[in-house]
Amino acid sequence: MLLRRSLRHVVRSPDTIVTTVLTPIAMLLLFVYVLGGAIRVGGDRGEYVDYLLPGILVITIASGIAYTAFRLFTDVSGGVFDRLRSLPVARSAVLWAHVLTSLVASAVSLLLVVLVALAMGFRSGAGVLDWLAVAAILLLLTLALTWLAVVPGLTATTVDGVSGFSYPLIFLPFVASAFVPTDGMPGPVRWFAEHQPVTSIVDTVRGLLAQQPVGADGWVAVAWCVGLLVVARVLAGVTYRRRIA
Repeated sequence: MLLRRSLRHVVRSPDTIVTTVLTPIAMLLLFVYVLGGAIRVGGDRGEYVDYLLPGILVITIASGIAYTAFRLFTDVSGGVFDRLRSLPVARSAVLWAHVLTSLVASAVSLLLVVLVALAMGFRSGAGVLDWLAVAAILLLLTLALTWLAVVPGLTATTVDGVSGFSYPLIFLPFVASAFVPTDGMPGPVRWFAEHQPVTSIVDTVRGLLAQQPVGADGWVAVAWCVGLLVVARVLAGVTYRRRIA
């Protein structure tokens, strides 16, 4: 019941579509058709789409979980959260409804972005196992960031506060290998880009889609996702228990 209610809210909210789908697609179009000629990665526009897509997928996830935090904040501030907790359901069901809704919405958004990329020239010879590995990494990342979004959703006191949570997450791909290789970055920026989680995740997804060995990046990406998921889940649990105490 709670999951169905949360999914209905997503379908009935046009701003959700703009945030989670149209914004990443607009960025994909901008970087390929407007800035792509000035960014030399690969030999043609099609190759740049191949290079760019993994980073856009990460931004798609970050945009989606911002709305998860906002939905949870709306339930808390509007009193709906307290009324739902009075129902004969497990206390954790309220949070899991939002988390599962985030996973479903992100999966749909990611699929739409991939379809647009295909129309723009994206091509991949990756097999079923490679695509499943890509899906698993993106699922892990979505789950980790969603549980992280639960914290500001429960604790924020203003709409601006909860909305600002996602800005650093959306910004991180710009200081990574998402849009250009890290080789041409200045020393300190390059060091940060090469040691932050987005670069290993993007490089792993890119390597899988290009049927190239991912090497240690794959394990680093999984470690980042799992580590962030564990920390976020613990923080969300502690925050929730304090909220209902």
